[in-house]
Amino acid sequence: MDTRSNGHSLAFEVTHRLVLSIAIPMTLGFLTTPILGLTSTAVVGHMGDPEALAGLAIGAMLFDLILGSFNFLRASTTGLAAQAYGRRDRHEEQAVFSRALISALGCGLALLCLSPLLKAAGLRLMGAEGAIAEATATYFSIRILAAPAALANYAILGFVLGRGQGGVGLLLQALINGINILLSIYLGLSLGWGVAGVAWGTLAGEVAGALAGLLIVLGGFAKSERPAWAEVFSRHRLAELFALNRDILIRTFVLIGAFTIMTRIGTGFGAVTLAANAVLMNFFLLSGYYLDGLANAAEQITGRAIGARYRPAFDRGLKLTTFWSFGLAAIVSAFFLLAGPWLISVLTTSPEVRQAAATYLPWAAVTGLTGALAFLMDGVFIGATWSADMRNRMLLSFAGYLAMLAVFVPLFGNHGLWLAMNAFLLFRGFFLAMLVRPRADQTFRAAQ
Repeated sequence: MDTRSNGHSLAFEVTHRLVLSIAIPMTLGFLTTPILGLTSTAVVGHMGDPEALAGLAIGAMLFDLILGSFNFLRASTTGLAAQAYGRRDRHEEQAVFSRALISALGCGLALLCLSPLLKAAGLRLMGAEGAIAEATATYFSIRILAAPAALANYAILGFVLGRGQGGVGLLLQALINGINILLSIYLGLSLGWGVAGVAWGTLAGEVAGALAGLLIVLGGFAKSERPAWAEVFSRHRLAELFALNRDILIRTFVLIGAFTIMTRIGTGFGAVTLAANAVLMNFFLLSGYYLDGLANAAEQITGRAIGARYRPAFDRGLKLTTFWSFGLAAIVSAFFLLAGPWLISVLTTSPEVRQAAATYLPWAAVTGLTGALAFLMDGVFIGATWSADMRNRMLLSFAGYLAMLAVFVPLFGNHGLWLAMNAFLLFRGFFLAMLVRPRADQTFRAAQ
C-alpha cells in the first residue's frame, strides 16, 4: 500500500493501473458466465430432446432469480471489507469475512430446507408440465444442493474484491465456471446424463470454487488478528450488516422488477417484437460486463478511501472510474451501432426478427452509455455503504420509469418501451450522482 508524507499515514494513490487491475480481471471473470450458459444449452441440445432443453432453460432461469436475489451478500461484503482494508484493520477484516460467510451458509441452508416449496412454486410459476416439468425438477433437485457453496462464493468474491484482489476474483470465477463447463460436457454429453449431468457439473464447480476460495482467504489471515466470537456477533455490527443487506436486496428486487415489466409489456407486441427485444437485450448484457467490472473498481476504491479517511483518493477514484466507464461505453455503443446488423444476423436467422431488431437497434446500442453512470454510482454507494440512499433513489427511479411507460408506450409502442428503459437507466445514475458530493462531505467530515 502506498503511503505519503502529507501527514496522513493511510493515504494511497489512485491510478489508472489500480482501476484497471480490478476492472479488467472481473470483466474477464464475468465473461465466463455466458460461455457457461452456451455450453449447458449445447450439451442438452445435442441430446435431441426439446423437452429436456426447455426444462434446463426454466431451471436455469429459476436459479438466476433465486441466487441473484442474494447478490447483497457479495455487495455488502465488498463495501465493508474495503473500508476495513482502508483502515488497515486486519482484525475487522476477519470479522467482516466471518459474518459474511456465516450469513451465506445460513441462507444456503435455508434454501435447502425450503427447496421442495421453491421447486413446486417455480414449476407452477413457469407453467411447466409433463416431460418439461420432470427435466426442470431433476435439474433443480441436484443444483439446489450447491446453494450453501454458491452463496459462500458470493461472500468470498465480495471479500477479495474489497481487498482489491481482482486477479484472485478472476481465478475463482474461472475455476468455478471452468469445472462446470468441463464436467457438464463430460457428464451430460459423454456419459449421457443430460440435464442431470449439467446440474452435477454446476454443483461440482460451486463446491470447488468455495473450497479454493476458503483456502486462499483463510490462508492470508494471521492467528494474532483473529476476532473473538463476541466481536463477530456484535449486535451493532450485525445490525449494520442487516440494514445494508436489506437495502441492497430491495434495490435488487426493484431492478429485477423493471426488466420483468419490460418483458411483460413486450409480450403484448407479439412474438416477433418480443424475440427482437430478447436479441437486443444481449447488447445491454454485454455492456454490463465491463460496466460491472468498473463498478467493482469503484466499490473497492471508494470503500478503501472512506476507511482510510482520505478524501483525495475518493475524488481521484471517482474521476478515473467515470473516465473509463463513459469512454468504454461510448466506444462500445458506436461499435453496436455500426456492427449491430451483423450481430443481429448472428443471433437469429429469422428474417422478421432481424428486421424488427434492426428497427430498434439504436435504443439497445446506447444502453451502455445511458447506463454507465448508474453502474458506476451503484459501485460508489456500495463501497461507501450508503445503502439507504441507493435504495431510495432506486425506488424514485422506478417511479419515473413507470410514468415513462404509461406515457410513451401508448404513444410509440416498442419505441416507447425502449425509451422508458433508457430513461430508467439515466434516472438511476443522475439521482445518485446528485448525492455524491454532499454525502462524501458529510462522511469525511464526520471521520475527522
